[in-house]
Amino acid sequence: MEEDSFQNAAHVLIEALPYIRRFAGMTVVIKYGGHAMADDTLKEDFARDVTLLKFIGLNPVVVHGGGPQINAVLDRMGIKPRFVRGMRMTDGPTMDVVEMVLGGKVNKAIVARINRQGGKAVGLSGKDGNLIRAEKMQIVQQSAGDKPPEIIDPGMVGQVTRVNPEVIHTLTAKGFIPIIAPVGVGGDGAAYNINADLVASHMAVALRARRLILLTDVDGVLDSRGELISTLDAGAAAAMIANGTVSGGMIPKIEYALKALEGGVEKVPILNGRRRHAILLELFTDKGIGTEIVRSSV
Repeated sequence: MEEDSFQNAAHVLIEALPYIRRFAGMTVVIKYGGHAMADDTLKEDFARDVTLLKFIGLNPVVVHGGGPQINAVLDRMGIKPRFVRGMRMTDGPTMDVVEMVLGGKVNKAIVARINRQGGKAVGLSGKDGNLIRAEKMQIVQQSAGDKPPEIIDPGMVGQVTRVNPEVIHTLTAKGFIPIIAPVGVGGDGAAYNINADLVASHMAVALRARRLILLTDVDGVLDSRGELISTLDAGAAAAMIANGTVSGGMIPKIEYALKALEGGVEKVPILNGRRRHAILLELFTDKGIGTEIVRSSV
């Protein structure tokens, strides 16, 4: 049995070798969120995996969420969170909590875990070096019947206007792993709460990343029979949204994936972050896992 175990380990390394060689020097942006951020075992796995990516020659850049952690603090403060079309309504007190939790507690916990594994992680928010410039987002909600659409003010919710990649390039060139909280800054210096998937998509384009990996709590994109689709081109993905096959929280993830592909990213894997070492299995094995969204062939 021991000999079989050694042979299996050797096979894994041999299978990974061509991918390690192919991806050397590659920038990969990882959106980190969901259950993978809540389970202690998965958090340690993530820290090890990201550290390993850096040691074997890739440049991982992490953009993280933190919705449940924000909700927990708001609950202790007696502030009830409100959402419209999946967007957190963000008034002044809520924005203070968002900055405190995302840019402070959550961000630094991720940094500390990676550093304990031997990596050199550095925590950032969009305010650092004007990394993420943003403007206020308006939510347009369709009304019933012939009524005009309703314009909803979500407060300090932002959309990305520009990403300044210089600070990231400087850090990665020196061997650091950037860990980014999705808080942007407006022209007047105001902070904005931004969807982490949206930030990751813009970050991948700005950094000319070859991969944008979106960690979720589901196995990937499912077809009309509920079966996992391993590879999905951009045209088919857009059609699945239009015909209702894809719904709910998967819609914005696919939309941000398509924007990343349009901006030059080669592939966008959508993976179940509840699977241990999901990132390594996707990048360094022949079959991979999850759903890989690719550009249309025509």
